[in-house]
Amino acid sequence: MAFKCDIPARPTLVSEDEAARITRWDFEVGAVTGWHRHEWPYFVIMLVDGILSIHDGKAVTDVPLKAGQSYRRLSGIEHDVMNGSPHPISFVEIEIKRPDLLEK
Repeated sequence: MAFKCDIPARPTLVSEDEAARITRWDFEVGAVTGWHRHEWPYFVIMLVDGILSIHDGKAVTDVPLKAGQSYRRLSGIEHDVMNGSPHPISFVEIEIKRPDLLEK
């Protein structure tokens, strides 16, 4: 299940190697990522203040976050994310593909 919206969020690949993938996400008002599953654990760092509306398939939760604030989630998460703010927002997502390679 996902949000009903025709405005896609814009992902921009910043960096990727065998250890990690870093993506910048830009959302217009009401834009969505689309339903997806995270194959790896990941971190999100907000670039501006905003509200992430997160649809988990059963309920929608609004998560207000400040610029510079971060959170992390485990692999296997399935959801759709919408910009619930009255203005455009952006964040950086860091997916950890191979934590063992980050130790070197």
